[in-house]
This record gives sequence, structure tokens and C-alpha cells, in this order.
Amino acid sequence: MRRKHLVGVVVVIFLTWNLLMYYMLVSKNPGKIGGVSVKDQLRNLQGDIERQLSHNSELLQQLQKLDEEIRRTTTPRPIRAEDTIIPILLIACDRTTVSRSLDLLIKYNPNKKRFPIIVSQDCGHKPTADVIQRYVGEYGIQHIKHPNTSEIPLPWPQKKFQGYYKLSRHYKWALNQVFHTFNYSAVIIVEDDLDISPDFYEYFSATFPVLHQDPSLWCVSAWNDNGKVGMVSEEADLLYRTDFFPGLGWMMERSMWIEIGPKWPEAFWDDWMRHPDQRKGRACIRPEICRTSTFGKKGVSKGLFYEKHLKFIKLNDKFVPFTKTDLSYLSKEKYDPYFAKLVDNTPEVSVAEAMSGRRSNMKALKILYSTKEEFKSTAKKLGIMDDFKAGVPRVAYKGVVSFMYKGQRIYLTPPPNWTGYDVKWS
Repeated sequence: MRRKHLVGVVVVIFLTWNLLMYYMLVSKNPGKIGGVSVKDQLRNLQGDIERQLSHNSELLQQLQKLDEEIRRTTTPRPIRAEDTIIPILLIACDRTTVSRSLDLLIKYNPNKKRFPIIVSQDCGHKPTADVIQRYVGEYGIQHIKHPNTSEIPLPWPQKKFQGYYKLSRHYKWALNQVFHTFNYSAVIIVEDDLDISPDFYEYFSATFPVLHQDPSLWCVSAWNDNGKVGMVSEEADLLYRTDFFPGLGWMMERSMWIEIGPKWPEAFWDDWMRHPDQRKGRACIRPEICRTSTFGKKGVSKGLFYEKHLKFIKLNDKFVPFTKTDLSYLSKEKYDPYFAKLVDNTPEVSVAEAMSGRRSNMKALKILYSTKEEFKSTAKKLGIMDDFKAGVPRVAYKGVVSFMYKGQRIYLTPPPNWTGYDVKWS
């Protein structure tokens, strides 16, 4: 494209120069120039221009053929995990227990140059700031502070959501710092109430090239919403694609922030991410066993789901060498036909039959749902999360929710004529 522009510039300069010279000659001698009539001079100039344009056209065609040959014969160099610096952005506020998160982030960090740690603090809470500062001096982490900690004016019905508004404002500022001020090309986002697994960095290192090369993916998450003890297998290396944005330790690229950053919401940013207007049919990668777990019972969500769900999440304790594993199976072109065949070939049973254990000799079972009410009823009976966000069940891919029940794989699956998510199922 640059070569085409260069040829165009040359043509414009050539024509402009010839016309200027012609004007100067005519202005000096309107009748004849050098014994030759103006008409003849004009005819000669026209011939020169036509010959030059013909030459330029041939040159442009040659350049186009060369570009096509280069694109056809050149294979893009695969992205190696170690080529990209990926900072850890820890979102903090007023928890002095942020030290617990930082201790693990530092303990398991294999390369602090490749994974620099940035703590972005809101709230202006000095005791928490003092804790963070100790790590700045001793471990070289970066401590940035949100400059606007003021209350957000809200109408009376929304005042109780002040924390969500502040959190969204903080996220936007912090991510702008990472991508626009510090100019990183990717980021892993955690909050100040998360523990991480020993292979947390290994997991994100290995999945980054997959994310980078597959436009049908828009994030990698460390989280499985149904990852409670007893509801996941022992296959610590098992990874999935999911249509549900999980959060709770997740990675995205700069290109994605450039897309969503300008329209970032005032509040409830995670649910906003799950809307079709943002997701645009794209998926995330998520693990069978979580690479993060939360110890934050109190926060802006007031401990929502913590007592009955979050505190039972299983955190992986085995190191999986993901960077030595071929993860190309997660690409859409490979994963979709494999996953569809896997589910199609699984025996179908009723929820009562699955719960009875009469088919426990089977490796996996499939249970169908056709309505929102059917899904919620089955989910409650089997102990998984039963809610929807923008019509998508948690962890679902192509409408299918995969989990373990009494040691057996279950696929909670929409009917064969399923055409997509219904945003009214929320």
C-alpha cells in the first residue's frame, strides 16, 4: 500500500512540475516558444505525460504482483510466549490484605521483567497504600494511584450502587494507563482478593499466542464459574472455549481495549462485557480447574454468592507445563467440530436418570433443556450456577454447559434445533 502511495506522489509531482514549466514558458512568450508554436509544445507535453503515465501504470502492476507474491509465499512468524511483555494489573482499593495477593504474585512469578506487577489503587486508603509501598521498595512493583476518588453524583435509586460506579471508573483509568501511558500490548487483570495457582503464569504464557492468533477469541480467563470441589475433574490440563465472560483473573490485548475502552460503561462493567454488543460472537478460553480463587467475602458485591458458592471453588495446586503443550486445539476451526461431535455422541438421559446413578458406567451423559425454566430447574438439582447474563449460562459454549456430577461428565445441552442465545433469558 505504501508503494502505491509513493507511485501516486511521483505522478502528481511530475504533472505539477510539467504544468508549472509550461505556464512559465507560455507567460514569457504567448505565441511561440523556442521557434515552436505553443500548440506544438502542448502536443509534445501531452505525449510526455501519456508516456510517463503508461510507465507508472506498468510499475504499479509490477509492485502489485510483487506484493501478492510476498503474501503468498511468506508465512507469518508464530508468536512465542516469551516475545511479549504482559504486565499483571492488580486492582486495589482499601483491603490491607492485598499483601496476600501480592505475596503469591511475587512467589510464582517466573520472570519479573516479562511479568511486571502494577498495582492500581483507588479509594485513597492510606493503610492499604502503606502496605503496597513496602512491595515497591522490596520487590520493585509499580504503584499507581487513581487521581479521582470523589463520590459520583447519582440519583437516589442508584446511590446504593456507588461502589460499582467507582470500580468501573477505576478500571477504565487503570487500563488506559496500561495501554496508552505505559504502551503495553496485553495485560492480565486481577483484583486484591484473589489467590493464584502455582501455574498461573504458565497458563497465561501458553494461551497468549492462541488468543493473539485467533480473532474469534477476545479473552483468556483463569476462572470456571462451576469450578467447585466435586464439580470438576482431576484433569488439570483441560481447557475450554466459553461464550460466557468469566473475569476473575483474565487477559486481553491492547487491540481489544482500543475497541471497548471508548465506550466503557459507568457501572457493572463485567455484565456489560457479556452483552452481545461487546462480545460480538467471540469466545474466551477458560480452565477446568480454576487458576484463581477469591478470599474476598466483603466487597462492592456485599459477598454475593460467596457463602454458598465462591468459597467452595477449587484452586489448582498442580503445575501443568502448558507452554510445552500444543494448544492449537483451542482454535475455533479445530475446537468447534470436535466439541460438537463429542456432545452429539454422548448418550442422552433425563435429569432424574443422571442423578440416580444408574448410568454411572458411562464416561459422560447429556441432558437436554429447551426453556429457561428447564435449565434453571436442572441446574439447581445438579448444583451448578443457574443464572444467565445476556442470555448466556455461565461457562456455556454453543449453549452447552460442561461440568462433573458424582464423578461423571455432564453436558447440559440445548436441543438440536438451537439457533443461539436469547438475551431475554436473563
